[in-house]
Amino acid sequence: MPATPSPAEDFGVWPPASEPASRRRRRDEAGRDTGRRDQPGRDADRRDRAPRNDGRETDGHHPEHHPDGDPDPGDVADTGDSPEKPAPIPPLPPVRRLVSLGVAGFAALVTIALIVGAQTRHESYAVVVFGVQALFVGVWTIASRPPAPRVVGIVGIAVAIGTDVAAVLNRPASLAPLAYVTAAGFIIGVVGQLTRPAGRQRVTESLGSSLVVTLGVVSFASLVVLGRIPHGTQAIVACLAAAGIALFIARFSDAIAALPRIAPQVPRGGAGVVLGTMVGTAAAGAIGNYLDGLSPLPSALAGLATAIVAVMVDLSVGYAEASRIIDGDEPALWLARHIQGPIGAIAFAAPAAYVASSLLLL
Repeated sequence: MPATPSPAEDFGVWPPASEPASRRRRRDEAGRDTGRRDQPGRDADRRDRAPRNDGRETDGHHPEHHPDGDPDPGDVADTGDSPEKPAPIPPLPPVRRLVSLGVAGFAALVTIALIVGAQTRHESYAVVVFGVQALFVGVWTIASRPPAPRVVGIVGIAVAIGTDVAAVLNRPASLAPLAYVTAAGFIIGVVGQLTRPAGRQRVTESLGSSLVVTLGVVSFASLVVLGRIPHGTQAIVACLAAAGIALFIARFSDAIAALPRIAPQVPRGGAGVVLGTMVGTAAAGAIGNYLDGLSPLPSALAGLATAIVAVMVDLSVGYAEASRIIDGDEPALWLARHIQGPIGAIAFAAPAAYVASSLLLL
């Protein structure tokens, strides 16, 4: 595993703010004109024959007055002899190839675990899903750094257990019990946040983190419900394969060439995102051609929807982390912040797979 990089290596450095040269020039000109007006009056002869800057004298004419903000032609400082140096352009944060390859491999492993687990019994699949849920809770809590991490983590694990049990035991298979557990988990999270020693300090941020973690674990549990529906296992294979392949291709392309850069402080390339979505859609269509109960076109459309959600969530996590660094916050644990994107992308791609499968495949 590569050594933990410094925040500057991942996110670059912002240049210090500087006053524009034109504003400084106008301010200096205003100060010189004020000083001239404050000088005591001279006799008429000296006023009529005032020397110019170049040593010549006027023939009774007053020197031309330049309003504030306009450069004086006789002023040496405004002739371009001493130009202002432009502010240095900050370097773009580098794309660390080994990190991109490691993140791509992690996304592939999580996807394979969820696809292979879907081929087992529902109870066994719920255990596999719970393991991924626990990983999601830990990574998201460490990376987002909420004010009350213990409350967020405990609520997330409790909701994960409740949703997995409800997804396995409910007859017939339905998302309604998951909604009840979600509401109960959110209420418990609110009570836990308001009763902590810090009171209401940063309570909004903490509640937002609790809500995201709760929705993420419930999204994973929807795969257990989908697997209990006829042809639901085939739908899980097609949709999750599209999401996982899209994430893998996007990250692998960043390791080769992250071009064009999506944003200066986000070390991701737009070509990989587009290519990953296209390859994931094609893979879902190919899977639909071979699996019983699916057809290529609906399977490709369902895979397209799932892949788009996955790559967009992965990108949004990168933007959120870059925004925290720009605001001056300390970066999260290196491993957690790098795998937060893929694990969150697969989590929120799961309900997209459920909806797309219900509309197009089942």
